[in-house]
Amino acid sequence: MTMRASVATLRGLVCALLLLAFVAVCGACKKASPGDVDTKESKGAVGSSAATDAAAPARIVSVGGPVTEIIYALGAGADVVGVDTSSVFPDAALTLPKVGYQRSLAAEGILSLRPTMIIASADAGPPAVLEQLRSAGVRVEIVSADPTVEAGKERIRAVAKLLARDGEPLVGALERDLARAQALVEKGSSRPKVLAIYARGAATAHVLGKGTAGEYIVALAGGENVGNVFEGSKPMTAEAVVQAAPDFVLIPSRGLESVGGVDGLAKMPGISETPAGRAKRFVTMDDLLMLGFGPRTGLAVFELGQKLHPELASASP
Repeated sequence: MTMRASVATLRGLVCALLLLAFVAVCGACKKASPGDVDTKESKGAVGSSAATDAAAPARIVSVGGPVTEIIYALGAGADVVGVDTSSVFPDAALTLPKVGYQRSLAAEGILSLRPTMIIASADAGPPAVLEQLRSAGVRVEIVSADPTVEAGKERIRAVAKLLARDGEPLVGALERDLARAQALVEKGSSRPKVLAIYARGAATAHVLGKGTAGEYIVALAGGENVGNVFEGSKPMTAEAVVQAAPDFVLIPSRGLESVGGVDGLAKMPGISETPAGRAKRFVTMDDLLMLGFGPRTGLAVFELGQKLHPELASASP
């Protein structure tokens, strides 16, 4: 091989090596191009955003005192943005915006709170308003309003399911409290006659009869509800009150305030002519404790049992 040929061959080899090196560098640059890096980062950002924003915070409007009490008892009170006027327990509920009385709701006030869900008692209405809320895209869930222990347990379970929480510990606590209360009541030596009244002013006082919370709470506490001679509730009349001759008058605390306290109650038609009125045996309880049949039902029975059976007053819950 001549010197000229050797030099040509060497030059060719160098050029080939340089070409291969250039191709490799270009390929590496393409793999690490800014466009591709941005695309990967963009996909990562989208995934992160989806995970972070998948579920907006719940905004619950609670309608019905027992419903509100259950939501708070389940530890979801922070998600409640509005309640109805019957939601008087716990105290935290009293600080929230009010959406009106549960039976006469208005859609505008509720929608102004931007709720994601409304959990309401079966007493809530009117139906046209509930339908208007659904039409506005708000989830509306209705739970039982029946005033019985079993209905109260199912109410807890239903609300817990809506909130994706475990309601069984709360149901268990209710059952234990109720068992202690019933054990106490069984020691009572009497079965007093009780006039259960619901009032929002002296002119609107009603006697609670058969099928009402008054019937069930009085029976659980070892008393006889004198209103059981009729279904539902009826306005008080002096004649009926005197004829019933109750040993005790039972009234929710807000109802007692609305009729002017103990003195106002004593002046209501027929009351002064009954054994309860003459002895001023007036029993008052927190409204929801007496009527709500919620998580505190066992405590309500215990408290009322002590008041209706003075011989049990020293017992501890």
